[in-house]
Amino acid sequence: MNLKNNTLLFFLIFATISYSQTLSLRDALKIGLENYGSVKAKNYYAKASQENLKQSRRDYLPNLNVSAQQDYGTINGQSGVLYGGYNSLASSLSGPTLPEQNWNAAFGALYLVNMNWDFFTFGKTQEKINLAKIDVQSRENDLKQERFQLEIKISSAYLNLLASQRLLISQQKNLNRAEVFKRTASARVKSGLLAGVDSTLALAEVSSAKIALNLAKNFVKEQNNKLVDLMGVAPRDFITDTIFANKIPQKGLAKNNTKDSLHPLLQYYKTKIDYSDQQVKLYKRFYYPTMSLFGIMQTRASGFNSNYASDLNSFSRNYWDGIDPNRSNYLVGVGITWNLTTPFRMSKQVSAQKFVSQGLREEYKQVDCELKSQLSLADAKIKVALDNYAEVPIQVNAADQAYLQKSTLYKNGLANLTDLTQTLYVLNRAEIDRDIVTNNVWQSFLLKAAAKGDFDLFMNEF
Repeated sequence: MNLKNNTLLFFLIFATISYSQTLSLRDALKIGLENYGSVKAKNYYAKASQENLKQSRRDYLPNLNVSAQQDYGTINGQSGVLYGGYNSLASSLSGPTLPEQNWNAAFGALYLVNMNWDFFTFGKTQEKINLAKIDVQSRENDLKQERFQLEIKISSAYLNLLASQRLLISQQKNLNRAEVFKRTASARVKSGLLAGVDSTLALAEVSSAKIALNLAKNFVKEQNNKLVDLMGVAPRDFITDTIFANKIPQKGLAKNNTKDSLHPLLQYYKTKIDYSDQQVKLYKRFYYPTMSLFGIMQTRASGFNSNYASDLNSFSRNYWDGIDPNRSNYLVGVGITWNLTTPFRMSKQVSAQKFVSQGLREEYKQVDCELKSQLSLADAKIKVALDNYAEVPIQVNAADQAYLQKSTLYKNGLANLTDLTQTLYVLNRAEIDRDIVTNNVWQSFLLKAAAKGDFDLFMNEF
């Protein structure tokens, strides 16, 4: 029977669809994980977080600035006070204070090397690195749970497509049977053995079977498109592997058979909590000062000579005279910077982040509760599906015998068309139940794998 069904399945699909291909579930999963947009996006986010971790480690390196400038201008000085704040631009022109303005100008240059290093930050730098590490874990766990969710969705869509294609076979069989007794009824009406209404009723049954077949074809297309969307490929028609129609899970139905590990979704929520807690630690580090080491090496050049204050003609407008360095200074030191109002401000940010952590813990508890409920539901569904699986052969055999009996009686004029139509309907319903019940076992088992967070539990069955 299974071989016949498979042959009919291939015949139906290839007869109605021009460009179709057989697709195994493993291939569907592989293609989907490689092409689905959200998985690819979160993979890039994970790579970005790894680069951010490298960057946070390099933040500990000292700042080393090299500067060179060459200018041309006057050096009139003036006694007075100056504050170079409020986003203003201050110049460092300096010279003698003369009794009146003059416009003597020459070239000048400044060459500068500046190094400063926050060598001790009371843990701020290390906490930033730790925060970046947890961010990497969070992004990787987010990618892991996204892949897991996609695997479940693709598997469910694949099983739905398989079920729809099996229903298509049953509806084709139903149409074939309807056409057979229509021909029988038409022949007996023409010979005068039956009333003409039998031929009309038989034609109505054929029409009804054709409508059911067309609806089944439409359902197959809908399920196929859902699978295509999850795989992230161009629209095409697939033929599913009938292995799921010919067997049910065996090893995974035993209790306590799954690995003891945290669900991928719970792992993701846990790292979100860890990230928030790490932010609290980082914010607390801002309560403390920062100790810095700094050093400057400066070389200057000027077209104005040292006696310019007494001789206003003692300068040169020559470019090379103005940029040739002739004075140098250096400076090294250690400093400490501490904004005493920072603890007062940051305390509220710490409090706010603690509330965020608490909120994330509540979300974790909610997800954990939902997964446990889903697992209980999956076990109940598996039990019901297995009970139905045991009953459906009895239903199909009884319906098939009833149809065979009534069709034989009808051909011999011992039963009416209404009785035959009723048995045809019962047989069609039994075949549909048979198509669905095996798929329901797999779907229930997939639900359990999803609740347990163990996709291998499902994959190891085939």
